[in-house]
Amino acid sequence: MELENSVAVRNEGRTGEKAAVAETKKVFVKTYGCQMNVYDSQRMTDALAADGYVATDAIGEADLVLLNTCHIREKAAEKVYSELGRIRDMKAERALEGRQLTIGVTGCVAQAEGAEIIRRAPAVDLVVGPQTYHRLPDVLARVRDGGKVVETDYALDDKFEHLPQPKPAEIIKRGVTAFLTVQEGCDKFCTFCVVPYTRGSEVSRSVAQIVAEAERLAAAGVREVTLLGQNVNAWHGQGPDGGEWGLGRLLFRLAEIPGIARLRYTTSHPRDMDDELIEAHRDLSTLMPYLHLPVQSGSDRILKAMNRRHKASDYLRLIERIRAARSDIAMSGDFIVGFPGETEADFEDTMTIVREVGYASAFSFKYSPRPGTPGAEMNDHVPEAVKDERLQRLQALLVEQQQAFSVSMVGRTIETLIEKPGRQAGQKVGRSPWLQPVIVDEKAGEIGDIIPVRITGTGFNSLHAEPVAEAAE
Repeated sequence: MELENSVAVRNEGRTGEKAAVAETKKVFVKTYGCQMNVYDSQRMTDALAADGYVATDAIGEADLVLLNTCHIREKAAEKVYSELGRIRDMKAERALEGRQLTIGVTGCVAQAEGAEIIRRAPAVDLVVGPQTYHRLPDVLARVRDGGKVVETDYALDDKFEHLPQPKPAEIIKRGVTAFLTVQEGCDKFCTFCVVPYTRGSEVSRSVAQIVAEAERLAAAGVREVTLLGQNVNAWHGQGPDGGEWGLGRLLFRLAEIPGIARLRYTTSHPRDMDDELIEAHRDLSTLMPYLHLPVQSGSDRILKAMNRRHKASDYLRLIERIRAARSDIAMSGDFIVGFPGETEADFEDTMTIVREVGYASAFSFKYSPRPGTPGAEMNDHVPEAVKDERLQRLQALLVEQQQAFSVSMVGRTIETLIEKPGRQAGQKVGRSPWLQPVIVDEKAGEIGDIIPVRITGTGFNSLHAEPVAEAAE
């Protein structure tokens, strides 16, 4: 029905007062993977707006479909090819109707596989890597001239300077929380990771760019900003005082912007947690007491094989320093089980570090060899059945810790940022300082308000709360 409705609107538009509607082009973007891809999808939509495209949530209405892809794990890449098969059929149906559908693949799979995507999925018209999103209108013009385009060279120019800025109405339509990319790429070359090959070496945006974007977000009504980077705490740039700034100093500057009530950042590397950043956690009430700090393994032998360049003891000492600076901070982490050569003893070292740290949340995965990474060429790969069994044990422990952390909130009064309407009538959903969804009565406050609530109970992944004033009656 979506296709039929779209055709009807366009036919009406060829004559009469709805002619303008016929010229409207619609883009549907499906996002896979990390928060940075979410941010990139929004910026691609902004870039395409200058080319006459408006975003749609209905793929059946789209003239252009973009899959913004993730290449971290094998299954993520294969999901893209499966989705392309379905969109290919939609494109064929459109062709029978005399209508055109343009298909594009962007993101890290695009960067890693380039022209191979078009070989495997000939219906694809364009392949664009993460560094060249600002060139999308030009790429589409070349596609319209009759060719398929692969644009995966690393851009010499700064894409952030060329991407158009969204209008305030578009910013606030996306919500009262926002992502802001400050750093891209990674120089760490962990042996399991494709990021240095798909996103390139570490590049930091300037202080001026970041502050200007944060000020635009605040002016549009955004209350919480999360700074993004593949290795975000490696960010560095020259400040207006001429000195070299690190992420800690940048956070202090962003906290001065009127309207921004909350700051977060992700994802971090333990080797880049410097003194000034830890001091920001101590001194900035705006910086939320939640830190995602991946360790990947608790085994020094496996950490060395992963090229993490720190030991488990280094990580634990760092956690002690961070908690000494901010006693209520909650830790989140990433874990990989079944890295090549991992023994049962190595895995038990990971379980030990999880027990010692105590995580409020975490992400855990089976090792997935990615072509072109050193890990894929290593010997002694762990059988899938062993990976499965270890992952189940690890996840059981992590879920137990997450639930214990949630239960510890019951009875406490905390500040909650109301973000959106709830799934059920009469509810709104907020966010705790520790990133937990908080369900409150819809009359508790307006979207964008930060209100005190008392936690009354827990769900599997959420908290239930009532306003403090109501609880006191």
